[in-house]
Amino acid sequence: MASYDVIIIGSGPGGYVCAIRCAQLGLKTAVVEGRETLGGTCLNVGCIPSKALLHASHMLHEAEHNFAKMGLKGKSPSVDWKQMLAYKHDVIGQNTKGIEFLFKKNKIDWLKGWGSIPEAGRVKVGDDTHEAKSIIIASGSESSSLPGVEIDEKVVVTSTGALELPKVPKTMVVIGAGVIGLEMGSVYARLGSEVTVVEYLDAITPGMDGEVQKNFQKILKKQGIKFVMGAAVQSVDALKTKAKVNYKLRKDDTEHQLDADVVLVATGRKPYVDGLGLDSLGVEMTKRGQIKTDDHWQTSVKGVYAIGDAIEGPMLAHKAEDEGMAVACVLAGQHGHVNYNVIPGVIYTHPEVANVGETEESLKDQGRAYKVGKFSFMGNGRAKANFAGEGFVKILADKETDRILGAHIIGPMAGDLIHEICVAMEFGASAEDLALTCHAHPTYSEAVREAALACGDGPIHS
Repeated sequence: MASYDVIIIGSGPGGYVCAIRCAQLGLKTAVVEGRETLGGTCLNVGCIPSKALLHASHMLHEAEHNFAKMGLKGKSPSVDWKQMLAYKHDVIGQNTKGIEFLFKKNKIDWLKGWGSIPEAGRVKVGDDTHEAKSIIIASGSESSSLPGVEIDEKVVVTSTGALELPKVPKTMVVIGAGVIGLEMGSVYARLGSEVTVVEYLDAITPGMDGEVQKNFQKILKKQGIKFVMGAAVQSVDALKTKAKVNYKLRKDDTEHQLDADVVLVATGRKPYVDGLGLDSLGVEMTKRGQIKTDDHWQTSVKGVYAIGDAIEGPMLAHKAEDEGMAVACVLAGQHGHVNYNVIPGVIYTHPEVANVGETEESLKDQGRAYKVGKFSFMGNGRAKANFAGEGFVKILADKETDRILGAHIIGPMAGDLIHEICVAMEFGASAEDLALTCHAHPTYSEAVREAALACGDGPIHS
């Protein structure tokens, strides 16, 4: 029986980052992983492969729509789908091998197989039982479906199946207008599929700033994606090579049907805790099937911790990473810190959409006095030169103190630009602090400064 200071169950972003930090802090560490490769959903069938396809399909879009404007003449490239998938697999391989290298470098043991916790201080993997002073559950999440919708990963697929389709479908119906549905819908729309998104609510990207929702949907419509809003999907009939999506419009209860070659079910994710033995262990759960934890990420069972998608909070890889590093610090006798008010969210469509902190809607609900500083990318020289003038930066600041409360960006490189505002918020900065910081010209980041200026005396280029 091997003995460790820490055993982590799951090698996704939360698990592998936690393991590396534990090892760096001097703890003897092992990670349990049943997949053939490390990296969890994110690296194998999630964030990384989807970004590869988003990048490839965006390059195609640029070639078809913008190359000629820049004097780059010639035939637009045709799509070699098999080669595109091969490129995606190569990207996955580079990343997963990178984690294996980091495990070896930090002397982390990979316990291959699926783990369970028979009792506190013990982890069973296959026929072997290992001892650990602390156990961390980083088991991640899995796609959730709807009643009447059966997934076969061929015609009716989750994001996993959508990354491995044998060919680009002529028609695709996406159920759910959240991050995954819009990203994958964008990929296939650019590759020539006729994409229709069916959403239960009346706005896309639930929980996002209302102004961003409206503008984002307008831009996606211009890109050829169709939307059916306020629609409750009743069932999906999967035939041999096609499917029928049956839905009711909530406003009048009328029944409708859509035909599609492929149906992507993107209705969210749920914690994956099957087989861990949490019931018999006595681990307390929430009503939504998440693991309950205290302020130090410890479960109701002493010595057993949980992080990432398995617990409450946004299901984001970087949130899991932050928690992983924080728990490692706690176990090493240090202070673990995660600022849940400054966790950015990004949608990697084109344009990208990014947000952090409060929305106008949340501030109104709280009755807080705030001001809005906004700047359009149409006033940004770099964006105009790169055919990326759609969208805006919006900063929300406290009306009295000018402290930044939140920010919302739709536009080029939004996922990178948001971090300047995250750092500012982490340090309690005011919009004026951001406005007085020199920004290089010409860069997209000038739009952030202009939005900060708009919180005061006004932007320069608007």
